[in-house]
Amino acid sequence: MSATENRLAVLFPGQGSQEKGMGRALAETSADAAELWLLAEKASGLPLREIYWEGDEAAMADTRALQPAMTAVTLGLWLALRDTLSGVVGFAGHSLGEYAALAASGMLEVPAALSLTSLRGRLMAEAAGGDGKMAAVLKLSLEAIEDVVATAQNETGKLLVIANYNSPGQYVISGEAEAVAAAAELAKARKGRAIPLAVSGAFHSPLMAAPAKELEKALRKAGLRAHTTAPVFCNVTGAAETDPDKTLELLCRQMTSQVRWIDTMAALHAAGARTFVELGPKNVLTKLASANLKDAGGEYAAVSVNDPAGAAALEA
Repeated sequence: MSATENRLAVLFPGQGSQEKGMGRALAETSADAAELWLLAEKASGLPLREIYWEGDEAAMADTRALQPAMTAVTLGLWLALRDTLSGVVGFAGHSLGEYAALAASGMLEVPAALSLTSLRGRLMAEAAGGDGKMAAVLKLSLEAIEDVVATAQNETGKLLVIANYNSPGQYVISGEAEAVAAAAELAKARKGRAIPLAVSGAFHSPLMAAPAKELEKALRKAGLRAHTTAPVFCNVTGAAETDPDKTLELLCRQMTSQVRWIDTMAALHAAGARTFVELGPKNVLTKLASANLKDAGGEYAAVSVNDPAGAAALEA
């Protein structure tokens, strides 16, 4: 399937896609990519290249460093490949990745994307002092997971929500530790599986209300522009948005709201996207694309591009 014969959806991954050495090869050959790393380091006050090109797993998982670094990597790939990615139907980014998607669409200035994700990472790290946890729940239907969440909340009296609707076979729950632990046991009893996530807080839940309020101030100050290319399909609704004011309101809600990735992929497919291009390390969103679209009907392709040289895969 050739990308030139199909309309494209460009996807940007978030936390969990990091790997040692990410973005290094591109930054060493592209002035644009190198400049993104410098801007991200200035915004975060952290030695990001040292952390990700030479660091260990613990340092790379620190959300304060991870959010601006991942944004620099994914936007570097976008700048390197944008002239070859024609026929874009829309952009979407998973959680953190939504900031890169907004920048790629032209709705958000690139320096602002790096500044905002640096602030977002710091605020989320600072809010992690409580007992918030997250876990991926596999092998259960949505109805079963909804029942697990409700039961765990009733049994513990603690907050618990479904945070990520990633695919029909993968959901993520988020909330207070006691409730997450209770839900894990309930899922196991129903022949499901709950995998604790290596995150520092209950992201995409009401427990993020305080940092979300602080981030909102910066988001409103930065503002969004009318899009210059294709629309962004937003996490909060899964739907396409082109109005900067409406998109900004959704972005202000994103940290405490659910990531509706199932709806996002369905909406992109309905909009005509048939080639789904993930820009970033690993292939998390590429796998989710296959899981979400296997019953959509019609031909489609999902491709992960971690280096400009990998763009040749789009013509495969």
